[in-house]
Amino acid sequence: MKVVLLKDVKGTGKKGDIKEVADGYASNFLFKNGLAKRADNSALSENAIQKSAMAFHKQEEIKAAKELAKKIEGISVTLKIKCGENGKMFGSVTSKEIAEELEKSGISLDKKKIDLKEPIKLIGIYKVTAKIYPEISATFNVEVLPL
Repeated sequence: MKVVLLKDVKGTGKKGDIKEVADGYASNFLFKNGLAKRADNSALSENAIQKSAMAFHKQEEIKAAKELAKKIEGISVTLKIKCGENGKMFGSVTSKEIAEELEKSGISLDKKKIDLKEPIKLIGIYKVTAKIYPEISATFNVEVLPL
């Protein structure tokens, strides 16, 4: 029996896939748990419409991510941190502080997307990467100055 999967099913397929499964498996497990429906003409056309809508939304997300990457690329963020002697900080600069400083300059970026390879614990200029979308990232400078 051909079915259209409504949700991801481990060992069978992902949401939106059209699969050929055993009749008993379809009626006793997939249909009963709301994981699939019979692949008739209306279900197939509905599935095609949903796939095209998902593709459109994904393209829009990629477009927005590329625009954000252009905006971020090459900018410089300045943070003033309380320091002791020899430019050594009390604590370290976190991705949250960098995200807040980006927000002040009009760029909204989640702190989880800022990739700090190692904690920033000294005064200086650091290159930081923001992973905006899979395979889309931007590099910018973070300048840490004493307060």
